[in-house]
Amino acid sequence: MTLLTKITLAAALLISIGVPFGAFAVGEKTRGRYKTALGANIFLFVGTLLVTAGVMFTGNASAAETVEAAAANSAAGWGYLAAALSTGMSCIGGGIAVSAAASAALGAISEDGSILGKSLIFVGLAEGVCLYGLIISFMILGKL
Repeated sequence: MTLLTKITLAAALLISIGVPFGAFAVGEKTRGRYKTALGANIFLFVGTLLVTAGVMFTGNASAAETVEAAAANSAAGWGYLAAALSTGMSCIGGGIAVSAAASAALGAISEDGSILGKSLIFVGLAEGVCLYGLIISFMILGKL
């Protein structure tokens, strides 16, 4: 891509973020303003995606890759996907666990303040799930 194309895409992305934020930030906070900001954001985001897809996929394709290079790129791609999924899915599971454990812990602490330490352990164990997924993704990325 040329420098002009990169600058154009960056400007389109900034506009797609800035215009809805400006529509939301200025004026009275009403339900109509939220809907207007969300509609403008979706419209400009989809427009930016279409422009980007048009710019990126209008070039000439060349089959200069060898079979070995394509296989290596495919294996690396699967590795990156595995690392992303291990982090993402563990964080989703950890978030669900923390939401259940923390709300129950707060309710129990409001009843009896002496169980603060026990309840923090359960919340910390739930947060540990996210860290384990992150460690696994670092191990996967280390093998690539």
